[in-house]
Amino acid sequence: MAPPTPLLAVRGSEGLYMVNGPPLFTENTAFQRESGKNSKVFAFSKDGSLFAWCNGEQVNIVNVTSHEVLRSFDQPKTVCLEFSPKSNVLVTWQPYTTSKDGGAGVPNLQLFDVNTGKFLKSFIQKKMQNWCPCWSDDESICARSVNNELHFFENNNFSTIANKLHLQKVTDFVISPGDQPTKVAVYVPGSKGAPSFVRLYQYPNFGGPQSALANKSFFKADKVTMLWNSKATAVLVIASTEVDKTGASYYGEQNLHYIATNGESAVVQLPKNGPIYDATWSPNSTEFCVVYGFMPAKATIFNLKCDPVFDFGTGPHNAAYYSPQGHILVLAGFGNLNGQLDVWDVKNYKLISKPQASDSTYFAWCPDGEHIVTATCSPRLRVGNGYKIWHYTGPVLYKYEVQQNAELWQVAWQPFLDGVFPAKAVTYAVLSKAPNDEPKAAQAYRPPALRNKPVTSSKLHEDEPPQNMRSKNGDKPLSKTALKNQRKHEAKKVAKQEARAEGSQEVTPASPVQNASQNAAPSITSGDPEVDKKIKNLKKKLKAIEQLKDQAATGKQLEKNQLEKIQKEAALLKELEELELGV
Repeated sequence: MAPPTPLLAVRGSEGLYMVNGPPLFTENTAFQRESGKNSKVFAFSKDGSLFAWCNGEQVNIVNVTSHEVLRSFDQPKTVCLEFSPKSNVLVTWQPYTTSKDGGAGVPNLQLFDVNTGKFLKSFIQKKMQNWCPCWSDDESICARSVNNELHFFENNNFSTIANKLHLQKVTDFVISPGDQPTKVAVYVPGSKGAPSFVRLYQYPNFGGPQSALANKSFFKADKVTMLWNSKATAVLVIASTEVDKTGASYYGEQNLHYIATNGESAVVQLPKNGPIYDATWSPNSTEFCVVYGFMPAKATIFNLKCDPVFDFGTGPHNAAYYSPQGHILVLAGFGNLNGQLDVWDVKNYKLISKPQASDSTYFAWCPDGEHIVTATCSPRLRVGNGYKIWHYTGPVLYKYEVQQNAELWQVAWQPFLDGVFPAKAVTYAVLSKAPNDEPKAAQAYRPPALRNKPVTSSKLHEDEPPQNMRSKNGDKPLSKTALKNQRKHEAKKVAKQEARAEGSQEVTPASPVQNASQNAAPSITSGDPEVDKKIKNLKKKLKAIEQLKDQAATGKQLEKNQLEKIQKEAALLKELEELELGV
């Protein structure tokens, strides 16, 4: 049986509609287009069978296959909505408002039963950040944060709180994916000199710090991002500060921590200084990729021991995306970068293609692991809105641009459960022959005097090539000591390059006379310390005169005493020659 064709949902000022995925790329007429600019938000269920959206009048749910409207809810002000993992509950959120007399407002977080259409529960959720409750994949547990506590509900029974986890100033939590037993990662920021910490618990064992599966404390953390791997055996924690007190980075300071459910924890040692732009787990849960360092950034794959496995070198990257099957990795550079995509086969560590998706604000893999969508959306960019569908080998298969003065707000693939699309063999057939509809970059201006001369490259940074971080004698990765030495070596190399660059700008070539005297200096010895001292002083004076002559050549106005020094050059040269002949 042929696998299904994923749909692409598109929302913008031209309306809300669906497009058939590759190889058709036509509008899906079975889904009735929602015209106008009132569509505020949409969401697919986790298995892709249901689709919900708000059109400014109500929230609708349709069956994606039959396109039959299953449920409608009177929630016209909804700006966020989400399905529970098994599509049993729909959650909607609208901005919180207080009453005219300053009293408490009405609950703005609503939960509905998708199967019956019944209203389940409402809560007050003032902030849009972390607005949605979190479920375990089997929906046996649901949790939300309320005033320094995590409230847990079981089996979608929201009338009673089944469990509580109380931690002073808890600000974030993440429930593990996968099967039972369910685990919870919680973050508590530091205060009054105490460090911040992340703890892993197994539900429902919340009996204090001793009951935690793992605990990792650290300083320098105003906020964190916690990432579970798909097997729920480990968490990556990106700890960030808003301000880098050393002044080295505009983006604050970041550190990457690894915490495993067996109690192990470590700081991931990154060989290059600078921000951490992205960290992502491989779908196989045994490796993770980190993009880090001052531009041009490095990208490295690490194993579960936090040892580097493969280094992709440096390049204009600030994001990494694994394919759903985990066999391909895309290193991308969006935002203030030029949109270059480096597509890698991570099994053989071979570069597949290097397309360029300029001005992209959104990137997503198609569930089939073969196609990619990139989009330019408002309000991030208000001109050139549209989307492109690519094959990972490079070519653009379909391109859509909105009409003039229209805007594109959101695009998303219809998701599918794991296993629907098995991994296919990686192909390299179109490498370096991929058609690229990107406009050619304008050539740098060259003055007329240089236009007939060969172009000389002037790179600010030397790109580092990819390298396998495993040792030649075996599969064992480089040790942490070797990494530290490598980091020192790179720092020295950068310092030498900077010194060389400064020297080439400031130091001008010496005259032949000076070069001759410098080259001869080590071999001249008179045996008389007084004579040697005179020779040394004469050479010093001649060197100073050469520097004054160079300054005069650049147009600098010299003082009277400096001009007098230059006039004495001939006499000093004659005296030096006599002393050296006497030797």
